Amino acid sequence: MSLTLCNVQFSQQSDRVVYLSNPVLKSLAGQKTVHIKLGKESITAAVKPLKRSGNYMYLSAGVRQSIRVPKSGNVYLLQGSGNELQLGPLIGVLCDSAFRSDTMPFGSRTGYIRQLLRAGEKKAYLFAFTPRDVNWQQETINGYFLNGSGGWVRRVVPLPDVVYNRLPSRRAETTSAIVNFRERFVKRNIPFFNWTFFNKSDVYKLLDNDVEALKHLPDSASRPSPDKIKEMLEKHQFLYFKPTGGSLGIGIYRLTYHPKRGYFARYRKGGSNVLLRFSNFNSMMRMLQNNHGVSLNNYVSQQGIRLIEIDGCPIDFRFHMHKNINNEWVPAGIGAKKAGRGSVTTHVKNGGSLMTPEQALSRVFGDNADEVLDKAKKVAVKLSEAIERNYPHRLGELGLDLGIDKDGDVWMFEANSKPGRSIFKHPALKEQGRASLSYILDHCLYLSRFQGGKTDGS
Repeated sequence: MSLTLCNVQFSQQSDRVVYLSNPVLKSLAGQKTVHIKLGKESITAAVKPLKRSGNYMYLSAGVRQSIRVPKSGNVYLLQGSGNELQLGPLIGVLCDSAFRSDTMPFGSRTGYIRQLLRAGEKKAYLFAFTPRDVNWQQETINGYFLNGSGGWVRRVVPLPDVVYNRLPSRRAETTSAIVNFRERFVKRNIPFFNWTFFNKSDVYKLLDNDVEALKHLPDSASRPSPDKIKEMLEKHQFLYFKPTGGSLGIGIYRLTYHPKRGYFARYRKGGSNVLLRFSNFNSMMRMLQNNHGVSLNNYVSQQGIRLIEIDGCPIDFRFHMHKNINNEWVPAGIGAKKAGRGSVTTHVKNGGSLMTPEQALSRVFGDNADEVLDKAKKVAVKLSEAIERNYPHRLGELGLDLGIDKDGDVWMFEANSKPGRSIFKHPALKEQGRASLSYILDHCLYLSRFQGGKTDGS
């Protein structure tokens, strides 16, 4: 197998002919026909020479329409055995259709989807789509592509080589319709990665028997009884009490126990930080039950860790992890998040601030900062590998919320299978944001088998 970056153009002829420049033609070793493929569509066409230097392919209208090639430009050409040539890869990014308009087809996420499609447009056919855009009878998708000026254009294409799942709704993903929708890709042997959102309790259960991961996990309990919460408070002095399906720090409590001063609950309410003191445990539990009722059954309690601090405010870290072209986990971006004064969490929306890890660690560890960061990176890779080996579906991206204590030990608080990208808004992390987009494309190349072997430039 060989891989070539090729410039694909269209001719007006209606017959089934593929015109190939000399470097591409040579690789076919005199074959008179070619079996050409895009996504799940394929066709056999006659081969004719094209007098152009470099790697060029001109498709007649008959070929283009038959396999539904969406646009001209540079893409990879994967040559299999004999006369097989595959264009692509054809990569579908699965999104939501709520609140869409012609210029913002994916609502507030349109900007990110545009960035992703732009990052891969000179190497692959990238498009975005929603569940309603798939025609399972014809095995086609009416996808959203970018045109030359960055606007949106619809093209009907075959089912893709790989699907990157960015559906934003936890609730929608659990419906039987979406579960069945995902399974239909898998049954057709189409790699589908980032299967669904994690719940916090899911990750703890996944890693419950993984020796490599357990040494970096705080003591935690899913759906703890009041007795269990009290036992954990007396053992650890403070803990975090948080909803299993939450995000952005919403609904999280920091519960503290002082033997001589009683119980304390710190949380966020109406845009402000709240601190309440209780003389006994039962009165604190009554407050939690009054605030949440039966939804307390979907909470997790987690041992509090004494994190490193700057200006008396704790720091934690978001490691944005990706699978690369070699199917290995790598940290694409790392953001250090400093909690706002009196805040339960480090979320920027709750008064937290974003720093680079180097800025944060040098303030705490001085000359040893690089060593501590290197250790944290290695732990992040180990934890990603542990999650992957215990998870039944395909993963390609993870957001790990890690903490570092004063001894330099690394702890994982949460793992997200569809991490947000807020850390990349920091001016010093914009390059890491671009690297993150490249890793997504690289992993799609890996999953679609458009990688390895001999690669030629155009």
